[in-house]
Amino acid sequence: MADPGERGGVADERLRLVLLCAHPALAPEAAAALTLRLVLGVSTEDLARLFLVRTSTMAARLTRARKRLAGESFAVPVGPELAERVRVVSDVAYLAFTAGYAPGSGPDVLRAEVAGEAIRLVRVLRDLLTEPDPEVDALLALMLLQHSRRHARVAEGRLVLLPDQDRQRWVGDEITEAIELLTPLTQAPPAPYLLQALVAAEHAIAPSAAETDWARIVARYDELLALADSPVVRLNRAVAVGEADGPLAGLAVLEGLGDGELPGHRLPAARAELLARAGRTAEALRAYDAAIERCANEAERAHLEERRSALPRV
Repeated sequence: MADPGERGGVADERLRLVLLCAHPALAPEAAAALTLRLVLGVSTEDLARLFLVRTSTMAARLTRARKRLAGESFAVPVGPELAERVRVVSDVAYLAFTAGYAPGSGPDVLRAEVAGEAIRLVRVLRDLLTEPDPEVDALLALMLLQHSRRHARVAEGRLVLLPDQDRQRWVGDEITEAIELLTPLTQAPPAPYLLQALVAAEHAIAPSAAETDWARIVARYDELLALADSPVVRLNRAVAVGEADGPLAGLAVLEGLGDGELPGHRLPAARAELLARAGRTAEALRAYDAAIERCANEAERAHLEERRSALPRV
């Protein structure tokens, strides 16, 4: 295995720092948060939203993590220790990508340069490995599929949701690379990044939004829940159920999610959309109000306000 430091470059130095932050002295969540803060400059406020905690809690977590790493070496580990850190680095990279793909605060619909840095980090990580790692390949495919839509997600500074995007503006080369990465993995055992990538691939291969195979997406989320249950996965599954079986079915799934499990605007925003589609306008208005109040991203808040204003008065 070549020492990545021999190749030089900013990406290699960032990988060294990421591997340091993935030190076993830190819990995985602390390692991820510290890496995003130090390597990619993600704000403490946005980190708190990513990890579903208060800003003060995140600030304290970062301080403790820095203290625990004081004096540790930047040396790249080998053998089992490297394999363990690869798992942490993969999670860090996807959190970094999420911070760019869907910023929790600020004026931007997306921060493509942050998402692009996360993708480059995964590419460097793949080069470091002596043998292919299916989950690292699946992670890269997932990121590429989502990143391929970046030009279509913004129109005159406004957020454009997936069903309304001009698919001609998706980056075909990135979709092709992702599908090539996923093809040999389709018979592999289910794994979290692989299942998420397969969901993203369903959108990429559908000729139009109306032709998306939502039943298959729900099935993928069922597999994902069995492997890695989380409030975010359950929210995404509820949205998919709403598309496959109608808004009332989606709302029924959302009943199992409480605001305390998923702070921020995404839960009330999903509820508002499903309520509006179900014709329950008064409830939809209240849900939109809750989502708007909790949304710290200016572009997403403007989108929510536009959706709310389009509802009939009651």
